[in-house]
Amino acid sequence: MRVVSGIQPTGNLHLGNYLGAIRNWVRMQDDVTAQGGQCLYFLADLHAISQPHVPADLASNTREMVAALVACGIDPDRSILFNQAQVPQHAELQWLLNGTARMGWLNRMTQWKDKAGKNREGASVALFTYPVLQAADVLLYQATHVPVGEDQKQHLELARDIAQKFNNDFGNGAEVFTQPDPIIPAEAARIMSFRDGSAKMSKSDPSDMSRINLTDDADTIMAKVKKAKTDPEPLPSEKAGLDGRPEAANLVGIYAAMAGESQDAVLARFGGEGFGKFKPALGELLVESLAPINARFVELRQDRAALDAILRKGAENARALAVPTLEKAYNALGLVRG
Repeated sequence: MRVVSGIQPTGNLHLGNYLGAIRNWVRMQDDVTAQGGQCLYFLADLHAISQPHVPADLASNTREMVAALVACGIDPDRSILFNQAQVPQHAELQWLLNGTARMGWLNRMTQWKDKAGKNREGASVALFTYPVLQAADVLLYQATHVPVGEDQKQHLELARDIAQKFNNDFGNGAEVFTQPDPIIPAEAARIMSFRDGSAKMSKSDPSDMSRINLTDDADTIMAKVKKAKTDPEPLPSEKAGLDGRPEAANLVGIYAAMAGESQDAVLARFGGEGFGKFKPALGELLVESLAPINARFVELRQDRAALDAILRKGAENARALAVPTLEKAYNALGLVRG
């Protein structure tokens, strides 16, 4: 079993990033390696340049994401952790696969339609073709499984279609690429803003009080939880009682996710209580859970040499796996390599 997954390097990581994606990666690492499998996790910095970006921020955010992943539990000695830009085979394979991918397939990509909007003529070519790079990301390593959320199912299907067509057209009866199967992760917690229970927690929110950052210390976390928007009603005893109460539902959902409990179990304990009792309990749980992550993250993000060493080691290991597949693709296409 070989699992491959990528994440775009974004700055100012917060509780939503941790509970929504990073924690699932850690669990997957532990489960897959325990079964003798292998996980490759990469920072999708090549994907990031499909949209306008600030180069200095991209470099900084890439290192910060490494620090966050390691602080949260990704072990570079058990998983291969790297950034795409240090493994040029990703970009090479994308070009080779561009000959197999079809315009019609890419035109149907929902994310292309959403991100380009009405300005398709002004969108970058990279934004249109980045699903082919996503296919290269996983096919390059003969991935057997790829974790996908609802928004990525279509892209994995594209990768499977590209692999199948390439194998049929150029494989001469052999399988050049493995067709990866999806892993549907356990439903990730949907973490909303502390200022508006109908909006996702986001780094782009101008109010820092809307989110718990991974860099927040214990006092800051507790202060933000206590000032989080709520309503005047006490907590219900069952989850159904949270309907129409987005802020209350958000705080209960965060507690349940951090404690590894169901929301009904949390409400069985706190039902009938006001937020004056629940918020301090939630704050203490967050501080206890995030303090080790915060300490490690703050330490690591200041050590550029250590972060670069992690990426360099991961890239070396990734290239060792990538080169044989890329050579197979070149040979299948009849390209002379000397």
